Amino acid sequence: MHDAPTAVRLRRRSFIAAAALAAPAVRSQTGRTTDKSRLTLSVSGKASFYDLPLVIAEQLGYFRAEGLAVDVVDLLGGARARDTLLAGTADVASGAFEDTIALQVRGLAAQAFVLQGRAPQVAIGVSTRAMPDYRGLADLRGRRIGISAPGSATNLAASLMLSRAGLKPSDVQWVGVGTAAGAVNAFRGGQIDAMSNIDPVMTLLEQKGEVRIISDTRTLKGTFEVFGGPMPGACLYAPHDFVQRNPGACQAMANAMVHALKWLQTAGPGDIIKAVPEAYMLGDRALYLASFMRVREAIAVDGVIPEDGAQTALRALAAVEPGLQADEIDVSRTFTNTFARRAKEKFKV
Repeated sequence: MHDAPTAVRLRRRSFIAAAALAAPAVRSQTGRTTDKSRLTLSVSGKASFYDLPLVIAEQLGYFRAEGLAVDVVDLLGGARARDTLLAGTADVASGAFEDTIALQVRGLAAQAFVLQGRAPQVAIGVSTRAMPDYRGLADLRGRRIGISAPGSATNLAASLMLSRAGLKPSDVQWVGVGTAAGAVNAFRGGQIDAMSNIDPVMTLLEQKGEVRIISDTRTLKGTFEVFGGPMPGACLYAPHDFVQRNPGACQAMANAMVHALKWLQTAGPGDIIKAVPEAYMLGDRALYLASFMRVREAIAVDGVIPEDGAQTALRALAAVEPGLQADEIDVSRTFTNTFARRAKEKFKV
């Protein structure tokens, strides 16, 4: 049985879905008529830099400019956003690229169609208070590691790091803490001994000397060291059937996202502060801007997914998921660059 707040959310989503089906097509400023003019998009954590391009597209009206009304539902965890596609409560999800593989394992063919991040942006660190004498990964055995949510990109990165030291996921205790203030509070409150998370959370703790970073995929170099190849980060993805039935809506979304990526390439500190909601800055604008500079390299440039990125993601998942049969996964069905390339040409990125 659902509690009252959950029931309200489910009714709201059902209403949104019904409204989307009934809504007439809307002609965008590009002259293209979208297949679906209103849709629901579930997000892994809007307050993080992981979804910054999406936030920019929303705040600057780029979805509206493409003739789309997008209802964004923030679920504070990539696995939760992914599961909305299985449940049919969202049309599109914003989350880790490897979610498309995880969904295929569970019987749902999903396809990423525009890239937000060309690196996972996950940093892993130990508490300088709880583990002042940390010497190596073996010290994490039996420890509590905070992640955004079970099955998320933060979970994968930490599991992969542990596997290279001969540790299994079951050798530690995983604690879901989200990607915003809740993660900071859990870390400072001693509920966890180490954390795998994204910015601005990790930069905040790092600047305060509260965390010692031991693995970092906020840079392309760090990503290659952890994953052994190009590892796509956040993207927009949807069930394959949705992409096939709604190419106009997918193109409109890709256009809005690539427009946002282009804006981010030249945006200065003042532009970022004006565009991003104050609530996302954890009460410290200077910290937020420092975090932005830390992850700027990891933000995608043109929305195009690297061709060999899917293989990197598959290898990473296979390394930490014993039951995953890599030869049964068709990675060619996990992404398409058709929409991103058209958007790239449109905006001259």
